[in-house]
Amino acid sequence: MNKVTGEYQTLTSWKNSEDPSPGFFSETIDPNGTSEFFLEWNKSERYWRSGLWTGNYFAAVPILPEMRPHTIITITYVDNKDRRYTTSTYRDRSKITRQVMDVSGQIKQWVWSESAQDWALFFTRPSSQCDVYSVCGPFGICYEKSMPVCKCANGFSPASSRDWELNDWSSGCTRNTKLQCRNSVSDAQQDVGFLKLQSILLPSNAISVNSNKVEDCRSVCLNDCSCAAYAYNSSGCFIWNEEVRNLKQLDQGDDMGDTLYVRLAASDIPSSSNTKRTSIILACAAAAVGLGAALLILIYLSLRYKKARFNRHQLEGSLIRFTYAELQNMTKNFSDQLGSGGFGSVYRATMPSSGAAVAVKRLEGVRQGEKQFRTEVCTLGLIQHINLIRLRGFCAEGDKKLLVYDFMQNGSLDSWLCEDLHRALGWKTRYEIAIGIARGLAYLHENCRECIIHCDIKPENILLDESYSPKLADFGMAKLLGRDFSRVLTTMRGTIGYLAPEWISGMPITPKADVFSFGAMLIEIISGKRNRDQGDEFLFFPAWAANKVSQGEVLAVLDEKLKRDVNMNQLITLCRVACWCIQDNEVDRPSMGQVVQVLENVVELNVPPVPGSFQCFIQG
Repeated sequence: MNKVTGEYQTLTSWKNSEDPSPGFFSETIDPNGTSEFFLEWNKSERYWRSGLWTGNYFAAVPILPEMRPHTIITITYVDNKDRRYTTSTYRDRSKITRQVMDVSGQIKQWVWSESAQDWALFFTRPSSQCDVYSVCGPFGICYEKSMPVCKCANGFSPASSRDWELNDWSSGCTRNTKLQCRNSVSDAQQDVGFLKLQSILLPSNAISVNSNKVEDCRSVCLNDCSCAAYAYNSSGCFIWNEEVRNLKQLDQGDDMGDTLYVRLAASDIPSSSNTKRTSIILACAAAAVGLGAALLILIYLSLRYKKARFNRHQLEGSLIRFTYAELQNMTKNFSDQLGSGGFGSVYRATMPSSGAAVAVKRLEGVRQGEKQFRTEVCTLGLIQHINLIRLRGFCAEGDKKLLVYDFMQNGSLDSWLCEDLHRALGWKTRYEIAIGIARGLAYLHENCRECIIHCDIKPENILLDESYSPKLADFGMAKLLGRDFSRVLTTMRGTIGYLAPEWISGMPITPKADVFSFGAMLIEIISGKRNRDQGDEFLFFPAWAANKVSQGEVLAVLDEKLKRDVNMNQLITLCRVACWCIQDNEVDRPSMGQVVQVLENVVELNVPPVPGSFQCFIQG
């Protein structure tokens, strides 16, 4: 920004890879005078921000002080009497780097590779393509796991096939059949229907409508020619007028997903022409089965009654309040124990309404009264992240306190850190597990309304779903059970081998205690050995591993079952992250947000020193 002339310079994307005319996406500095940079769509919607300049880095892209001399790119922010601007310089002056506002809406930093004779991508923000506002244009749906990421729903087609071939999706999708506006609901119903899109992250520009039922919400949209879509959930009825932008497809079961109903010509809705015929067939079948149909109705009514009993207990955040008798029945009188820990035992159970498997934790040593316990449980129910175990419900009857969670098919991480060659996790899975755990912890530390310190990070508290995606369990237990984990060791049940030095010495506890535990657990993920293991070469395995990493012998730490089938850059990064996390002084440890940045290849790390407290364990 030129302070003398008042001129603002922006970095603007091309329209597509062949057309250099201005596109929709741009990068600009804050016109209000701060040091922050924004990425914008159509110079109106901001979808990424750099954070303020701290004096050393931008807040949204943090770099540890001890790591700063080892970053590949040096970022500098300048604010003098004439200008406000930033520079990016490759540390190796012989290398060439360039920053591009890509047609994808992402800001990208490229470095020229002499060996490959090509540009190598170094930095991308936002890291997820679907975090770019309206990247798929009106009615286009972005799904990160598809290729390409943009698609059109049934009844829609790309507005410009040529642009889509060039990965320019900004024109979006158009309806195959143009809608005709009718004067009444009855007329409109003959020509118009709604396409049901499930697991959609709803766009933010919705109009809230006063409606108590999904049918009423549908009628409101149907009676308004400008209404393009509607959604109805626990927060009420929402409609979108004209073009609907920024649609994101989520995975089935993602708690952030909702069902969106998009206005479409009835002829374009799949199977709509067969509805009447299907109804006739069903009616004839019902008449034919006679007594059998009556029996089915009785069963259906019985199930509805059972379901209604649970619905009566639903609280805010969709938590279910169970009775103790219900949980006894669901767990078959607590007969199938999955595990036990410092906070209680866990049992497998079955939801009577759906048959879905859940896990029931019977808590021990709860000091909270019933009212405060319920308050804390409801707060925990609002904490949702893809790498945190989902709380489904609870029971609070006198001294009986239980929690109901999603059931994880692949159990806890500790069961995979064993000598069984056939159960050994591959390197790619291990690295993704490490990143997932880091993201979950970063969310607890930095993104919740109040910072949540886990206090017991260990493989037993990392659960794996059917895709081996990690979920942190037992978070928030300290406050829920009425214990103060922020003071001294005697008030907690942390696990030896994962406890930070300051915790053992009775110092106040901060999120950096979780960072230490995370680092200790990373060593186990890398090596396939438990921290308590001993061998001919070592008395205390983490000390031996830290010494090997400091000497550059990272392959010595690697699990032998992997037979060196590993990405070496990732191995080096993970080993160094682990050893920085277990430093004696918490000031020397990174935050979990910074760990995520490192694991996503934003910075390189120098070799960490061996923690002083480990020196006495190192032999030879």
